[in-house]
Amino acid sequence: MAGGWAQDGAVNEQIEVSTQEALARARRRQPAGESLRDCAECGELIPEPRRVALPGVKLCIDCQTARDRAWKPAGGINRRASKDSQLR
Repeated sequence: MAGGWAQDGAVNEQIEVSTQEALARARRRQPAGESLRDCAECGELIPEPRRVALPGVKLCIDCQTARDRAWKPAGGINRRASKDSQLR
């Protein structure tokens, strides 16, 4: 049951769209193509099991770990337009 101006099922549709967008962002971040033999940043040899497990890998484990630690997630989209967001 929807409330206010929302149609029936609007909340579920909103959740589905948000989930699909998050999946699309995650898939865009995955490497593709042929793996490099040497790390693109430090030049160290990338172990064979890593190259086989992650096709298209470009970084060694140490460089990827450092990059993952430095990454900050983007802010979410407030589709509900709560009163708190309108007061900012």
